[in-house]
Amino acid sequence: MLKAGIMSMQRILNYGSFLQAYGLKKILEELGCKVEFVDYHKGDCLVKSADNGVIRDLGKVAEVFGCHATIKDKLRFIKYKKNYAKNYYPVLDINQNMNFTPELDLLLIGSDEVFNCTQSNTNVGYSPELFGANNRAKRLISYGASFGNTTLVKLNSYGIKNEISAWLNEFDALSVRDVNSGKVVRDLIGIEPEYHLDPVLIYDFLRKEKIPDTVDEKGYIVLYGYTGRFSVDECRAIQKYAKKNGLKILCIGGIQHCCDRFVDCSPFEVISYFKNAWAIITDTFHGTIISVITHQRFITIARRNDNMEKLIDLMHRLNLKGQLLINWDELDNKICNSIDYSKIDLLIKRERQRSYDYLEREIKLCI
Repeated sequence: MLKAGIMSMQRILNYGSFLQAYGLKKILEELGCKVEFVDYHKGDCLVKSADNGVIRDLGKVAEVFGCHATIKDKLRFIKYKKNYAKNYYPVLDINQNMNFTPELDLLLIGSDEVFNCTQSNTNVGYSPELFGANNRAKRLISYGASFGNTTLVKLNSYGIKNEISAWLNEFDALSVRDVNSGKVVRDLIGIEPEYHLDPVLIYDFLRKEKIPDTVDEKGYIVLYGYTGRFSVDECRAIQKYAKKNGLKILCIGGIQHCCDRFVDCSPFEVISYFKNAWAIITDTFHGTIISVITHQRFITIARRNDNMEKLIDLMHRLNLKGQLLINWDELDNKICNSIDYSKIDLLIKRERQRSYDYLEREIKLCI
């Protein structure tokens, strides 16, 4: 059996990172691979700030206690983060022991923001291994890899353009998920990469996984985003909408200023909560994707200097630009937009086949 490794964001403590890693693993297993996750050494952050790992963690705690939520919800959120690795790492067949540079037939880097090397996240930093450096695989490819908000201008300004170019040239095949990432690859090494959708869209979770039907709530909005990301004014607008429609606000993934309840649940239960909601409000990439696979009414907020590039690209690819919220006065109308999911499902079906074909081809080249 071909031995394949995935180097991804599998250890990042959020649902989107888990689901994309899990989905990609299952796809490779369907294609006959024995799959393991591969770790990278965290690098120093190129974006210099006063924050280090400890200060960043303290800042996260301050964000939690700065939210206008109940003490019970704040403690529930802290418990969720504390137990995340223990609860969900085993589902990915990973543990606290790191798996660096194993011998493999195939190393796949992706998906997620594996190429986003100019971010301030100390859990990632600037890690050469995320570009395939020092790997011990017979074949090196990427799948749905993203540079996030790292651009060619930033690579130049930090003096790493030539290093990144050299590493990218060593890939046997390159797949990205957005226009910015494709442009960076093309400008650096003169190759047009393939484009593929995120594994949470490509792996058919609703048909292939037993999604728990444990939701006993009725009449609620899911507010999905990192803790404190929705401003006080944004939360007031959400509360106004919820009150007018007799809806509760369930916060998943993080707590916000307008939490009626923070939900601590498994990644698969997240899908169930989305599926049974009145509507979804999110400012995240994977919150948008889970809304799509559950055929929900939803709106997405793209935030400048953070996730605007990848969210606008995703909404463009899925023909869902009408669900991007710019003006909060339009919340009522936007959230109730009619979405033709039959067309989106056809698009995803075509892209699913393209992704399976790409991965199957690369696997066969290892034999």
